[in-house]
Amino acid sequence: MPRARVNGVEIDYEDGGRGPAVLLSHGYSATGRMWAPQRPVLEPSYRLITWDMRGHGQTDSPADPAQYSEALTVEDMRGLLAHLGVERAVIGGLSLGGTMSLAFHRRHPEMVRALVICDSGPGYRNDEARAGWNKRAHERAADLEARGLAALTSSSREMQEAMRHHRSAQGLAHAARGMLAQEGAAIIDSLPTIRVPTLIILGDRDTPFIAPCEYMAKKIPGARLEVIKDAGHSSNLDQPEAFNRVLLDFLGSLD
Repeated sequence: MPRARVNGVEIDYEDGGRGPAVLLSHGYSATGRMWAPQRPVLEPSYRLITWDMRGHGQTDSPADPAQYSEALTVEDMRGLLAHLGVERAVIGGLSLGGTMSLAFHRRHPEMVRALVICDSGPGYRNDEARAGWNKRAHERAADLEARGLAALTSSSREMQEAMRHHRSAQGLAHAARGMLAQEGAAIIDSLPTIRVPTLIILGDRDTPFIAPCEYMAKKIPGARLEVIKDAGHSSNLDQPEAFNRVLLDFLGSLD
């Protein structure tokens, strides 16, 4: 895949198709390749841009842990779009990618045509709940440092695919502490301010994210919630045909 020098980091990305731009971001410890089932369906009518976040896949993994954060991830997204000459796009992602898409809208709303948030959440307003999430993120980081990429062993399609493409277990550990772990309630507090069309997609078997997705659907004005039957956390991989129908219908409604 091509690479772009953005904010001092070489970012691995894929850019295909033509039409209105759609930027999709992956989940934690996955890569941009997770969106492969969407490419043949979207590219005839849309320009689909996917990428590997810092510490993931073939994108650089800085040695300095301070080089991993929500703010830097958002600026990497902005910088990649600028590199590709895109001023405004549909912004979306799954899990961590969905959270970062909400963060991107909070900082750069003028660049967002619409939002697509998949099997994700907006973070926590409750300090204790956030601390519990962050504890698990730090545990994942420690496991990666202790066992390397073998710590990613999972039955999910997303993880099986991603394990073949990561370069650095240490980069993933830094990303867990700096990007997966959360600070404050700025994202969840921003939900009522969203004024662009928003699609929320949820796998009906993705139990931990049912409540967060339903919450976002209630708090984001006019948001549309679509539940994919017989799908887990990687709804775009578990049921790609159903996922693609929902996504294409939403994108078509923007024209």
